[in-house]
Formats: sequence, structure tokens, C-alpha cells
Amino acid sequence: MALLEIENLTVEFQTAHGRFRAVDNVSLGLDAGDVLAIVGESGSGKSVAMLAVMGLLPWTAVVTAERLQFDGRDLMSIEAGERRKIIGKEITMIFQEPMSSLNPCFTIGFQLAEALKVHTDLNKAGRRARIIELLHQVGIPAPEGRLTSFPHQLSGGMCQRVMIAMAISCSPTLLIADEPTTALDVTIQAQILDLLLKLQQDQGMALVLITHDMGVVSETAQRVSVQYAGQKVEEQPVDQLFADPHHPYTAALLAALPERATDRHLPSIPGVVPGQFDRPPGCLFSPRCELATELCHTTQPPRQPAARGLALCHYPLVDGHAVGHPGKGA
Repeated sequence: MALLEIENLTVEFQTAHGRFRAVDNVSLGLDAGDVLAIVGESGSGKSVAMLAVMGLLPWTAVVTAERLQFDGRDLMSIEAGERRKIIGKEITMIFQEPMSSLNPCFTIGFQLAEALKVHTDLNKAGRRARIIELLHQVGIPAPEGRLTSFPHQLSGGMCQRVMIAMAISCSPTLLIADEPTTALDVTIQAQILDLLLKLQQDQGMALVLITHDMGVVSETAQRVSVQYAGQKVEEQPVDQLFADPHHPYTAALLAALPERATDRHLPSIPGVVPGQFDRPPGCLFSPRCELATELCHTTQPPRQPAARGLALCHYPLVDGHAVGHPGKGA
């Protein structure tokens, strides 16, 4: 049985101008110990999809799914009290912007103790010992002295380590890391990623890494799910995706990597991710795709098999060639 099963997850937000679909029929599966990266530009619905799993979306969100199960339990029908026992203990999340994720009014020690107080039977002394152990585990020096520190007294990298300590405090089976290296300098980014992977391997937990950095994906993930404008457009094992992307959007993301640039100018994808008022009737990527035909502009694409996976495209790529394309086919 898969640890996490998501089938046709849709998230819509009620706005003054009608409903906006932020996540559109996304399906994912995750086994225990897996490392899955979800990639895409800002506005692709990556964070919203995982916040739906956590049950942390605002009241304006309308969440539907054919299946949304964690460890055999239906997260769509489970009672709120039962779900609260899961969230923060078995499923945890590291949020974007560590400096704003921690409460500036409370000490590090107090905030770390909250999760332990809710989800464990440890007494005060036991919680203190566990917090010191966690801070040491995530590489914070002299952890005893940090218990009374406030978030503003720590660097961004230190705050991110505190967030990781909080996330692993109850030994979760699934950890969701939402842009865990955003706003950190390059050397700290590498340290945080190494720490997450070490913890994942040591504890055997599944890890979902939300990012827009394909370089991070290549160094950490086993599988990659690519999202665009709320839709999942492709999923492959990481090595195969980098070697033979099947969706034009994935290929464009990879072509924009600096190490792949063959010209003086770094390739880029023209335009922006469509919002509520500029969604095309056909393929959502068609206004930005150099392979788009009239069919792409008018008809929504099917999920078609390619060499080693599926692509949401009329003309999926195989070895760099668009299968079935009238002008640029294989």
C-alpha cells in the first residue's frame, strides 16, 4: 500500500469574480522512504496541493479528490480531531520563509516544545532533553543556549534548521519541504539540502521537496513531478527526466539551466503562467510553447504515453522529437 495516494485532486478558491482553479486534477503516489520533487514556476499550484494534504488551506478553498489517502486513511472524510493527530506528527511540513514561519514573540525552546506537548507523552524535563537532542541533530551549536533565543536572534539558516527540528520532532513518516532553501545563500542551501537528505535516510521517512530549482532536483530526488498552471504535465524518475523530458515545458525548464546553455544568452520561457482571467481554452502552456499548433490552442491535451512515462501534451517529446507533430515530428 502506498503511503500517500492522491487521485485527481482539485483545489478552487472562491473570489469576487468566481472560482479560480489553483490545482487541476493532480494525481501523485508516494511510498515509504521515497523522495519526490514537485517542480514548476511560481503559480503552478505546488504548495497549494501539499497544503490541501495538510488541511491548512483557508475557508475560501474548495478541495475535491477521487482519493486523498495517507497510510490507508481517507483524509477527505476523516474527522477533524483525528486529522489533527496526524498533522504535525505523522505528516509535517517545512514552510517557505523560515524567518516568518516562526513566531517572533516566543522563544525557540517554547515553540519546539509545543509539538512535543501535543503529540507525545513526554514531561517537561523529557521535552527539554528532546529539544536539545533535535537542535544538536540539525547542526545548531551549543543547543542548550539557544532554547531562550528568539527567532530574530538567529540567522536565516539557523531559523531553517529550527524549522527542520520542529518538523522531525515527532519522527514523521512524511515530510513536506516547501522551498526549503529560498532566501538562503548558496553555501547554506547546500548544507540544508544535505541535512534533509541525511535525516530522510536516517529516519526512513518519505520526503516531498517543492522547488523551482532544477539543480536542487538533480541532487536530491528519486522522482520528479512537473506542474504547470495547476496541472501535472509530467512525471519521471529523475535521471530519465533530465535525459529525455517528454513535455515541452519540462524541456524548456531544463534548457534554461546555466550549465546547459550553448549560447552567450541564457534561454528563457517567454510569457508567464496564466492566471484566473487569461487561461487559454486548449493547452495551458500553448501561448508559451514553440511547438504549439492550432490543435494546442483550441483543444485540451490528453495524457499521452511517451517512452518512459506520461505527458499532458498533444505532441509528447521522445529523444527531443515531438511525436505526431505536423512540422517537427520524429
